[in-house]
Amino acid sequence: MAQTYVLITGAWHGGWAWRPVAERLRAQGHRVLTPTLPGLADGDDPTAHQLGDVVDFVVDVVESRDLRDVTLVGHSWGGYVITGAAPRLALRLGRLVYWSAFVPAADRPLYEEIPPSYQELFGSLAAASGTNSIALPFEVFAGAFMQDAPEPVQRTVHSLLVPHPFQYFTTPVAPVDPAALGVPTTYLVSVDDIALPPGAFAWAPRFPERLGVAAVPIPGSHEALFTDPDSLATALLQP
Repeated sequence: MAQTYVLITGAWHGGWAWRPVAERLRAQGHRVLTPTLPGLADGDDPTAHQLGDVVDFVVDVVESRDLRDVTLVGHSWGGYVITGAAPRLALRLGRLVYWSAFVPAADRPLYEEIPPSYQELFGSLAAASGTNSIALPFEVFAGAFMQDAPEPVQRTVHSLLVPHPFQYFTTPVAPVDPAALGVPTTYLVSVDDIALPPGAFAWAPRFPERLGVAAVPIPGSHEALFTDPDSLATALLQP
């Protein structure tokens, strides 16, 4: 039976990043939307929007098209976006899926959920940018985000990334209780994802526990949407 997927990217990415996965889902007969969020299109002004504007945008994507029984997927920072949107879209959602994603806790912005080394790096880059934005250094991207790809592929993808508005990292989002919303929720975690280091700052178990679910391991790195789209698409197709 055909489903509707709305795929929300992580930081620095536009909707284009989902294309390999979206093509595989569409080949199975599903409808797939991959919006590029405000502030993350090529040439966008990083100072023009707040995180609430991004949440409003996603709500509008679903409501303006009168989408129903939606599988709403958030990757990485996109976990903040889908968490903000979920209560407003609960009656239109069939499932929430967090993939190696942040799950907000009360009054805790993403900036407070990352290791101190990232905090220092992102803060200094934003301060020096002149636009309160973070351009992800290639060395960090290649070594921690897409370490399972050859360097030419890493450089191609990195060249397409845009500076990420720092205010999107410093704004909290109210936590979500999937059980109270009545929306089935899945937490996928890529087994080779080292964008967050093992230990207290790891993706799991802290984030799935906030949702009251167990993590579902899948192959790949933080950029598995490029490096292993088959496995990621297969995981998203599971009920």
